[in-house]
Amino acid sequence: MNQFDWDDLRIFLGVARAQSALEASYAMEINQSTISRRLHRLEADLGAKLFDRHSQGHRLTSAGHRLLEHVERMESTLAAVESDVFGDSMALTGEIRLGATEAFGSYFLAPHLAHFCTRHPAITVDLLPVPRHINLSKREADASVTIDRPTNDSLVASKLADYRLLPYATPEYLRRSPPIQRVADLQAHRWIDYVDDLLFANQQFSLHKWLPTVKPFLRSTSVIAQFQAARSGLGMAILPCFLGNVTEGLVPVLPQDVDITRTFWLVAPAERRELARIKALWDYLRRVADANAPFLMGERNEIEWLSS
Repeated sequence: MNQFDWDDLRIFLGVARAQSALEASYAMEINQSTISRRLHRLEADLGAKLFDRHSQGHRLTSAGHRLLEHVERMESTLAAVESDVFGDSMALTGEIRLGATEAFGSYFLAPHLAHFCTRHPAITVDLLPVPRHINLSKREADASVTIDRPTNDSLVASKLADYRLLPYATPEYLRRSPPIQRVADLQAHRWIDYVDDLLFANQQFSLHKWLPTVKPFLRSTSVIAQFQAARSGLGMAILPCFLGNVTEGLVPVLPQDVDITRTFWLVAPAERRELARIKALWDYLRRVADANAPFLMGERNEIEWLSS
């Protein structure tokens, strides 16, 4: 153990989370052969096999799982040290990785984060807008915006904002389709929806639960794909107002009769939440969400920007 290289643990952690040396090499910007060499060295230093290697990637052995628990505790401790000891000097510098739901991250958060980074040039933000949960416990991100409130006690959660969803279609589609005067009329239309068995959050909208007799002609795990399909004029989709209301060529359907509301939550591991740069972003996003509450609820079609 005198020759044990603790930096190898960072490589181990990256591969354990990516479950692939190749994927870890992309994420960590380290050559794959270097990663493989470092892993073999770590296994030799520990005298234990940490991964089963096969064509699908790397799977932890029982020894690997035991080591992962220790390394993740070390990571949490280092984060706490960074906050407690170096917080003042590192206050508004460093990197932040923020996870988000796909549409909200791409169409709402991204421009506001650009403004945040302009205000804080020593901070770099990595935005991860993906159609799945970001695993904060595995350190995939420092914080995340999600539609399910977490139940994990190690996570800090704060309500960010409510947002509204409505049916949207093109005027051309509505002109050539059966008339819509009430919600029951929607069942006669062509629908675009999520793939039900691949929903990643309890609060994701499900057309099957709302209009159980409807069979969608197109389904996708991506709300952006649904949005693009609706823009083609071939069907109707349930979209967030912050996306549908600002898109030329899409119009809301029965906005006075349909009321689908969900909530965004801002979440971070407790020890990461105390870092000064995370606090700065956290507070900024809260102020952005408060200023844009009418926009997110579909009551206004223009984004409100925070003054400098």
